[in-house]
Amino acid sequence: MSFKIITDSSCDFTKAQYEELGLRYAPLTLLYKGEQHDSFTEEKELKSFYNGIRDGEMPTTSAVNPEGWVSVMEPVLAAGEDVLALCFTSGLSTTYQSAVIAASELQEKYPHRKIRVVDTLCAALGQGLLVWYACRKRDQGLDLDAVAQWVEDNKLRLCHWVTVDDLDHLKRGGRVSATTAFVGGLLNIKPIIHVDNDGKLDTVGKVRGRKAAMEYLVKQMAATASADENETITIAHGDCPEDAAALEALVRKSCPYVKNVITGYVGGVIGAHTGPGVLVLFFLGSKR
Repeated sequence: MSFKIITDSSCDFTKAQYEELGLRYAPLTLLYKGEQHDSFTEEKELKSFYNGIRDGEMPTTSAVNPEGWVSVMEPVLAAGEDVLALCFTSGLSTTYQSAVIAASELQEKYPHRKIRVVDTLCAALGQGLLVWYACRKRDQGLDLDAVAQWVEDNKLRLCHWVTVDDLDHLKRGGRVSATTAFVGGLLNIKPIIHVDNDGKLDTVGKVRGRKAAMEYLVKQMAATASADENETITIAHGDCPEDAAALEALVRKSCPYVKNVITGYVGGVIGAHTGPGVLVLFFLGSKR
């Protein structure tokens, strides 16, 4: 029985990438400059978004609600296909819980269709990379249950290593104290963050300087990445493409088995909380 993979816009693909992978997606929402937007996907609008933050804008986000999921899932079910929904981590959003509610309602209406909803415990292009792998498995002929099981078995191996360039935005969002931001700025301190096994952001270290932060991220990859599974990795940035290119160069030097690097923006959902300059490395490791 044929099936469609559906995700949400936290995976930070462009519209072209969604189309290339044959994906449907449910958009999260941004409140930005007093207006409500679907999550931004294209470079031009994301550059404008980050420039707005630099100028003092404080965007907020909201999860996909059950009605949003229904509007994306139901046309697939009505067309006689099954649904595999791969959702933004429940550790940072209620998007997954909304998908579960929508699936329950739709299952009653379409009792002969199969609907699976998976909490990826991933975010941004980490979620995107997991979805990318799922699409590869689908294209290799695996059925819905097999793809869903692969995602469940491997999602806690999808590593997210993060550094932010400016503590002031974390201060404005209440995630670090004013004192920590002030001292960190004076000393050029860069926090190291990862997504833990509960799908939440966890600060695990601090280094001095942007280069040292990038080297820390690559060191984590070199220590835990699976060489035979990481021909393709993803890197995401908050409107700092030069830093993303520098990080890619470090990865290729330390991890020569990497052949393809998908680089993109950290979308508005995460970027609203981290601000410009966030830089993230995603790969499959032995553990998070």
